[in-house]
Amino acid sequence: MEILIKELPKFEIAFIRRVGSYFEPQDHWTKLTQWAIRNGLFPPQQNFIGISWDNPDLIDSKNCRHDACVTIPAGFDKEAHSHMQFRTIDGGLYALYPFYDVPEKLNSAYQYMFGEWLANSEFDPDYNRSNLEFSMNNPAEDPEGKCKIDLFVAIKKR
Repeated sequence: MEILIKELPKFEIAFIRRVGSYFEPQDHWTKLTQWAIRNGLFPPQQNFIGISWDNPDLIDSKNCRHDACVTIPAGFDKEAHSHMQFRTIDGGLYALYPFYDVPEKLNSAYQYMFGEWLANSEFDPDYNRSNLEFSMNNPAEDPEGKCKIDLFVAIKKR
């Protein structure tokens, strides 16, 4: 597996948070996608991003937090969408792991990155920034039900 090092810019997102198992239905994605389409926020101009805040190996699954996000363009009228949450994602150095498998196996990509790749690289994890899961397809439309995710792990030089 070839891991690429990328510098990402700072960008703004709209997001909906869900608390519960990462392996249960993710209805917040449907809500976010419908809102994004109504507001003209969809690929290729914008990106859908997942942010998994908790390690399901350490946190009880019912308490795991996940944000379904979509990037928003500069000048987007956030005031007109008071029901939506917004924030800025800091840019910086990231390790890119291109993942293509069933969604249930995404945790194994994280385990590889944190348990193996980082330990053998010249980088440490940067816990001050979020890891980002850029959705590159819709698993419901994939012939094998797989998701294609560009997993960006926040890193810093040792």
